[in-house]
Amino acid sequence: MVGLTGAAATAGAVVIARHRAQAAADLAALAGAAALPAGPGPACTRAEAVARAMRSTPVGCVVDDLDLVVTVDVAVEIGRWTTGPARAAARAGPL
Repeated sequence: MVGLTGAAATAGAVVIARHRAQAAADLAALAGAAALPAGPGPACTRAEAVARAMRSTPVGCVVDDLDLVVTVDVAVEIGRWTTGPARAAARAGPL
């Protein structure tokens, strides 16, 4: 019974971290895409700042044609312990 409870808590923590990572990547990509007319450097700087503000770690920022692709990591926290990251990526650009 204890093992089942631990497994459920771990699965829940992984799902929460994955959702947080996707939200951070989405918002960072949108913020960076808004700054893209100023150039790739300012766009990635803005995206990384937003990702950090969302308590995630930016691991990639690439300009692909007119799109900005941002990748972030979020630590999976299970109680007092932290395990490997949940990673998410998002793409944003003009319509």
